[in-house]
Amino acid sequence: MIGAVADDLTGATDVAAAFRSAGLRVGLFFGGIDAADSTDGLDAVVVGLKTRTVPAADAVERSAQAARTLVAHGCDQIFFKYCSTFDSSPAGNIGPVSDALAAELRSGPVVFAPTTPVQGRTVYQSHLFVGDVLLSDSPMRDHPLTPMTDADLRHVLQAQATRRVGSIPLQVVRTGGDAVAAALRAAQTEGIEDVIVDAVDDLDLDTVAAAVRTSPLVTGAAGLAAALARAHASASTADADDLDTDERLDDARTVAALAGSCSARTREQVARWRQSRPAFWLDPVATPDSAALAEAALSWFDTVRDDGVPLIYSTTDPDTLRRAQAALGAAHAAEIVETALGLVAVGLVRRGVDRLIVAGGETSGEVVRALGIGHGRVGAQAAPGVPWIFTESPAPLAVLLKSGNYGDADLLVRAAQVNP
Repeated sequence: MIGAVADDLTGATDVAAAFRSAGLRVGLFFGGIDAADSTDGLDAVVVGLKTRTVPAADAVERSAQAARTLVAHGCDQIFFKYCSTFDSSPAGNIGPVSDALAAELRSGPVVFAPTTPVQGRTVYQSHLFVGDVLLSDSPMRDHPLTPMTDADLRHVLQAQATRRVGSIPLQVVRTGGDAVAAALRAAQTEGIEDVIVDAVDDLDLDTVAAAVRTSPLVTGAAGLAAALARAHASASTADADDLDTDERLDDARTVAALAGSCSARTREQVARWRQSRPAFWLDPVATPDSAALAEAALSWFDTVRDDGVPLIYSTTDPDTLRRAQAALGAAHAAEIVETALGLVAVGLVRRGVDRLIVAGGETSGEVVRALGIGHGRVGAQAAPGVPWIFTESPAPLAVLLKSGNYGDADLLVRAAQVNP
């Protein structure tokens, strides 16, 4: 089996969808996996943590524990999944976690490949591009928690990691998997243990996957996860069609949506929603209390639930966000709205909502925690990297956990549509 440790919950759904797309049978566990949890009949096990922005020591401890348990369950390769925009602060957590996992698994050189072509993320000359602009020129430079102002991943990773960072250029990747494997061995000889690998399309990622097919530790985003899944798929008897759960989605007809991300794409999706559906904005400056915010939002929901699918959101533009952070402090402002959205999710499920759409990685983590969701079955994708997750506890739910930047402008509206 492949075992994946993801640093947030939308990242976990992203990598689970990538594994499933290759026909692997995937189990998805939120918050961790226990020794007693069953992984029988699975080809891939994904553990979604909420470690992207916690203190580095906490991220290391939780990630290493998840990796140890996955190995105990029979996983012979661990995939550390982070965002395709390499979201991290100057202190971590990608570097500290990868250092710890490399030590835990006694790994040799470790590849770092955030390339995900379907999302427009590519790496060339070790620089990460979002579409046709450098990461540092993209909206990610204004991220409230992990602003990315340097597109050279060698600089970003070396500032966090204790291991020496190097790179493999696209020219070597285009030569083939054997050449990539040889470059990794040469890097190790030179004392380089963390290697940024160029890749701009899926064929490049397939080449990288071939080179690291048996490596104990691989790191990257969903693009490389899908390539690894393709490399592993020939050993699996799974049939992706057997895993379709569209009938479960058709049965989940009481719908609501939550949005906490302030990314450019989520702002666009919220704006599109508001053109035709009711929406309620959580303002932490006007009401700096999570419980009071949630109570107001749920009271509003009760008055509009018959008028169309409602959205409750804290998404806002960068200027308004900066004013809220100045008034409340960045961490406190985020805590107020995340906690409120978790309380709202609990209230919605108690009111009978059985299809819940959630936009934002941190928001998804809080919603899953508040609802007490432990694991789920990976269903069909609503958009690349955004699968439906079907859970039985605390109640039968169809949950869509969307990373802030993922999906087209109509994703939220489309996900809310209930078939007649």
